[in-house]
Amino acid sequence: MRSIRLFAAGLAVLAVAACATSTPGWTYAPASASPVPSAGASGPPGASGSPAASASAVASPSVAPPASVEPSQSAPPNASAPATAVDVAAQNIAFSPTELSVPAQEPFQIHFANNDAGVPHNVEIKDASGATIFKGDIFSGVETRTYDVQPLAAGSYQFICIVHTNMVGTLTAQ
Repeated sequence: MRSIRLFAAGLAVLAVAACATSTPGWTYAPASASPVPSAGASGPPGASGSPAASASAVASPSVAPPASVEPSQSAPPNASAPATAVDVAAQNIAFSPTELSVPAQEPFQIHFANNDAGVPHNVEIKDASGATIFKGDIFSGVETRTYDVQPLAAGSYQFICIVHTNMVGTLTAQ
């Protein structure tokens, strides 16, 4: 009878150990809670190979991220966001304005409003040799998108719509 109890206890220990290694290191928490790392655990349970590490990792409380996260409608303020933004619109297969100015050696944004319903446009920036420096996504209007542009050296650049080659403007980095 004693050997049966020992055998049953051994099976129980194995079952607990098996569950401990197959469960994630987190549990569900309400959406208002923020994720909290497991105390003393630096990896998945049993990562160190010792049973004590497995037991402590399983026993330590942990909190999971919310089950679903809704994307925010506006991006949070970003300390590294470009300080300069220029507005460009496409309407009647033409850019407005056709002259833009941005600071040299600083990232900037182009707020591009495609006001031509159902017509695809984009903004592409080319250097004096005609090489593409920046290429914004092509999208149909009516829609507005913000392009993040890397710093440009001082100089004059051409911006175009690659769909409509007659749509041309000048961008000056100074």
